[in-house]
This record gives sequence, C-alpha cells and structure tokens, in this order.
Amino acid sequence: MTDEAEGRIQPPSHLPWLFVAAILTGSFLLFLVQPMLARMALPKLGGAPAVWNSAMLVYQALLLGGYAYAHWLGRVPPRMQATIHLCVLAVAAFWLPIGLMQMELPADAEPAIWVPWLFGASIGPLFFAISAQAPLLQRWYSVASGGRDPYALYAASNIGSFGGLIAYPLLVEPGLALQGQSWLWSAGYVVVMLLIAGCATMLPRKTAGTPHVAHVSEAPARRRVLHWVVLAFVPSGLMLATTTFLTTDIVAVPMLWVLPLGLYLLSFSVAFSDSPQIPALLAKFVPVTILLFGATMIAGHQKLAYMNALIGLLLLFLVSVSCHARMYQLRPAPDRLTGFYLAMSVGGVLGGVFSGLLAPILFDWTYEYPLLILAAGALVPQVFLLPAIGRLWAGDAQLQRIKFLAACLLIVLIVWIGIANPGGLLGEMHEQIAFLMVAAIGLFAVGKRAPYLAALAGALFLFGGYRSIDLSLADARTRSYFGVYTVTDYPDERTLAHGTTLHGIQLKGGKSRQPTTYYVAGSGVGQAMLALPELYGPAARVGVVGLGTGTLACYARTGQQWHFYEIDPAVVSIARDSGRFTFVPQCLPRAPIVIGDARLRLAEAQPGGMDLLALDAFSSDAVPMHLLTREAFATYAHALAPKGLLLVHISNRFMALAPIVSAAARDGGWQAARLSYEPDLEFVAEPTRDGKTAVKQQESTDLGSASEWIALTRDRATLARLVARGGGWRGLKIYPGFTPWTDDYGSVLPVMRALHPSLQDD
Repeated sequence: MTDEAEGRIQPPSHLPWLFVAAILTGSFLLFLVQPMLARMALPKLGGAPAVWNSAMLVYQALLLGGYAYAHWLGRVPPRMQATIHLCVLAVAAFWLPIGLMQMELPADAEPAIWVPWLFGASIGPLFFAISAQAPLLQRWYSVASGGRDPYALYAASNIGSFGGLIAYPLLVEPGLALQGQSWLWSAGYVVVMLLIAGCATMLPRKTAGTPHVAHVSEAPARRRVLHWVVLAFVPSGLMLATTTFLTTDIVAVPMLWVLPLGLYLLSFSVAFSDSPQIPALLAKFVPVTILLFGATMIAGHQKLAYMNALIGLLLLFLVSVSCHARMYQLRPAPDRLTGFYLAMSVGGVLGGVFSGLLAPILFDWTYEYPLLILAAGALVPQVFLLPAIGRLWAGDAQLQRIKFLAACLLIVLIVWIGIANPGGLLGEMHEQIAFLMVAAIGLFAVGKRAPYLAALAGALFLFGGYRSIDLSLADARTRSYFGVYTVTDYPDERTLAHGTTLHGIQLKGGKSRQPTTYYVAGSGVGQAMLALPELYGPAARVGVVGLGTGTLACYARTGQQWHFYEIDPAVVSIARDSGRFTFVPQCLPRAPIVIGDARLRLAEAQPGGMDLLALDAFSSDAVPMHLLTREAFATYAHALAPKGLLLVHISNRFMALAPIVSAAARDGGWQAARLSYEPDLEFVAEPTRDGKTAVKQQESTDLGSASEWIALTRDRATLARLVARGGGWRGLKIYPGFTPWTDDYGSVLPVMRALHPSLQDD
C-alpha cells in the first residue's frame, strides 16, 4: 500500500518473513545438494578428500557465476529482474530431478579435471540459478521495504546453508535413499520458485517517466574491493586447507570433510550481525588463538586426534568470523550490495583454487595450511592485550624498527636453540620450551603486526615446519590427487605412510622379501595366500585391489597369475618405479598393474577369472563406502570363480566395518570367516608329512601390525578348508539391525566407534 500524503511505499507487515523464508529455503537447498552429490559420486569417484575439494571448487565457481549474474541484473528495473530470474529458474528446472550424469570415468582421465567437469555438467544450471537468489532477494528486500538495510538477511542465508549441510549426514542420508533424496530436493526447488515469485510481487512498479537508477552511492575504491577479495580469500582457502590437513595429518574421520564448510558458513551468521562487542572481542582473542593453536596443528600429533581436529575446526571458525566481520565493517551501501558479494565470491573462488588446485601441484605436503595461517595473522584485526604492552612498543619510527629487529633476532635465536638444543641446554622438552618462549614474545606483540608475524612464523617453523621442510628437501614425500605419501628411512627398514596411516614396511638387507605389517604370514590375507596351492593348485589366479608398497607380491609363486588394481599412479611409481620399495621388482617384476578405479575395472574383467581377490583399497583411514556396497560385492562375485575367495581388509581406527561386511555377506549368499591378527604372536606355515602346509603359532619375530581380515566365498567347502588349516579363523557373527550398504543408500553413522561404544572393540 502507499502513503499518499508522503508518496512513500509502505511495506506489508509480512514482507520480511516472506524474504527470510525464500532465502533460508534456497540456501538450505544450495548446501544440501553438496554432500548429496558427493554421496552420489562415491561409486564412480571414491571417497578421497580431494574429491570433496574438487566438488567445493565447482560449487564456489558456480556461486561466483550466480553472484556475477545477480550483479549484472542490477542494471535493469527490479520487476524486470524478477521476470528474468524466474525464467532462469524455469530453464534450470529441465535438469530436475537432480542427480549425477550417467557416464563412466575414462581410465586415463585426470581426476582433477574430470571430476569438476562431471559435477558442473550434472548440477551446474540448478546450482547457478539457486545461488543467485541470496544477493538478489536482499536487493529486492531493500527496494520493497523502502531502503531498509538488507545485510542481516545474509546471516539468515548462511544459517539456511549451515542447516542444509548438517541436515544431510544427520537426517537426510540415514532416512532416505538417493532417489528419495533427489525427489526431496526437486520438490524443494519448486517451493523456492514459488517463494521467489511471491517476493517478486512485493516489488514496486516503476512509475512512468522515472528512469531506473542502479546506484546512488559512491563506488568503492579499487583498494577497498581488493581488501574484500583478500579477506574472503583466506577463510575460503583455509576451509579447504583445513579439510585436507585434518584428513591427511590428523585424523581421517568420515564426515569430517563436512564440518569445515559448515563452520565456514556459520561464521557469516556471527560476523554479519550488528553486535558491537564482536569486533572488539575478536581483535584480542583471535590473534592469540592463531599463535598458540596454529603452530600446535602444524606439529600433526595423532595421540589426541579428536582433540587436534577440534582445535583445527575452532581455529578455522575464529579466523573466518574475524575476516568476515572485518568485511562486514567495510561493507558498502545497500545499492552496491551485489558488487560486494561478487568481490566476496571472487575471493572465495581464488582461495579454493589455491588450496584445491594449485597447492597439490606446487607442494608435496599441505604447506598451504601454514601459509594461510600466516596470512590470517596478517589480516585479522589486532589490539594490544594490555595498555602497558602498547606503551612498550611506543616510540618514533626509528625506535620501533630497532625494537622489531631485536624481537626478530631473539625469535631466531630461540628457534635455533629449540631445534639444535646445543649441549642439551633445554633438556628433552627443548622444542616445547622454545615454543613457549616464542609464543610469549608473540603475546607481547599482539597489536603490533610485524613482530607478531615474526613470532607466528617462528612458532610454525619450530613446531613441525622444519621437519616438513627436511622431508621435502630429502624428496621423501609425494603428493597426488588422492593424498600425501611419505617414505621414511630407518637403519633396518623403510616405511610408507598415507597421511597418518602406515601403508607398508620393507625390511632392508636379506629380509627385503619378507611380508610385514598387515600382510604377515599370520594375517588373514597371509594365510589365504599360503593356502593358494592347496585350494586352487599351482596356477592360481590372484587379484589385489590396492598396491601400497607391493608387499603381497612376495607371496607369488611360479605358475600363478597376478593382477594389481591401483587408482593412483603415484602409488605405482613409489612401489614399482622409484626404487624405494622392491617387493614388486624383486618378486613380480612383470605383474600387470591396472590403473583406475578397481570397481569399474573389475566390472570389465573376464567373468570368473580370479581364484582369490584381496580388497585393500583404503584411502588413509577413510571408509571406502563405494567398495562395500551390495553392487560392489556383486562385481567381486562377477570377477571371482564359483569357488573363489574374497579377502576384505577392515582394519580401521574410527569405523567398525565388520557389521557392513556381515550384512553384505548375508544379502549376497556369501560364507564368511574373520581373523583378528595381533602382532605379539605369529602363525608360521610349516610343511606336513603329506606335502601340505599347516599354520602354527609362535612368538612373533616380524614387523606385523594388528589387522582384521574377513574371508568370503560362495562355496562352503572352500571356506571350511581355509579355516581347517588353523591360524585363528572364526565365524563372522551376525549383527542385528544392520542392512547392507547400497549405491543408493548407506550411512556411516551406525558404524562410527565414537558414537557406539559397543563397537569399540569390534
């Protein structure tokens, strides 16, 4: 309605709630689709952290496109904006119901390129259309309400985004199969269209003869726009870097990848509030947190894995709130709103490109994490912790330079003493003591940017940074799309770690052919390999999913046919070509190694072409969900002979996978037995009088690791013969209430040890 006396439009009382509902619903859908599509992609792409990072890059790029489109629409009158946007939403609806394109990943495809293309082609138009609604509706609200400040609606937008992201693993995934999830999202899309149409009816009609004016306030300076971009760059890059760092060097807990994005989104809701206390509190608290916890994270200790993960997430949240709050302080007038969000989106995309694309190419470790911690220290607002500290740094420019140089020299000296510990000056805890000394200098420097950064850099270098540089200079690390691999030399052995998980040990000298770790003779797979001649004769056909260091190759015997399946070419290079590990060159130099996703390659294999298939394709401790579904087990049955044997490695620090394999075994008609190997005892194969071999128990003399293996076969007699050889096999128990994972439905919540104490020892 209008107030004729004043000629102003009076907004309806329900106006704010209509816009809030539209923004919340749209943002909820926007971020519900992200984990949903990643789940749909599991059977094709697997569960490596880099897959999630690639998905995030696509989402950020599409968000940038949506914001740029919303900014461009500002050139036309509001009613015409609404007409154009509703048409865009209608065209994008042709991509409903939402889902992943039906095409296979080529064996020689580059995942860093192919994965983003697949995601973009599958949901690009829908995501683009929905992503534009937040800045558009905020501008429409300002117009429809007579010029009210719309920025608070952005906080509502991010609450909706956070809700969609968290609702997926907690409610949607456990409750609905993928097809149901797709239809739910599609119905939500229709609701958003209706809400946006309702908001469009609130827009004032242009008065005849009055030209449309896009902007009335002064345009921001280029320096200010660049400042917005940088302030958005650091939290976005740190969000992806935190995801990679936590899952690579701290703990590879499933669903952990969702939490950094959720906290990143939640930071906008806190930062884009009008509370005057928030900036003052952040200026003191955040620099201290970065100084103390940033260096602690770089140390990469796994003894308190969950605690370190919480520290990393807290650090990300506080840095994001601080940077975004500073952006909010520097925001322009409402008529420049879309340009502000466009600059924010540009910074977000650049941060994602740096952490998701450039860093894996430029660095052999997650160096992007400490670099972004340093950048955060350079950007977050700071004030002196106490007035007396401010007086300590007072003085003219010349005196301040002298104080800065003195602080830098002192930091360098302490770092050197902390690393070298000359004469045992600081005792066994030399690094920790030196870190506390550097941190103390940093605390006195909070509020003075340059010396604070010097202290932060010294702490990062001292508490783990120099070790990482040493490993890089020694060419001990390899980084690929699927993770970071570290080769470490010791006097008697060489090890390979994928993130924090040990993936193989090779002894030096005359024991270089001896299987170790999860693959010793007493392990489930070791016993199965030793039983091959008895079960399948001298020409047994063997397949191994997951190459690792190639340890299993040394079980091969003359006449047997072996095939390895490995998704990461970097692992093939380490195991076969680099000379660092010699299991494959010594024992199976001509073994075929099929590069690509094993599930897809096995589906193409000759039916019944294997007698034994060993499944050991873990990405650090991440759950290979797409390799444990009903459809995956059907693929293994296709590749195995009727009496063939499937060995599944289920060792995992955070997930109890036995219930899932047990449910799949019941569902698929498999006979199953389980073997839990402990390294304090070993089972040794000894010949018997009839020419066969028996497994006997004795004190362990090898480098075995505790391991859990499950043997499955469709032939009851084959399993009975394996179990009869001894070694500790026991029947795989039934877990009531568990159903098989499928490509269409599966949730990790029921098998997380932290959530289910009854599964701690399973």
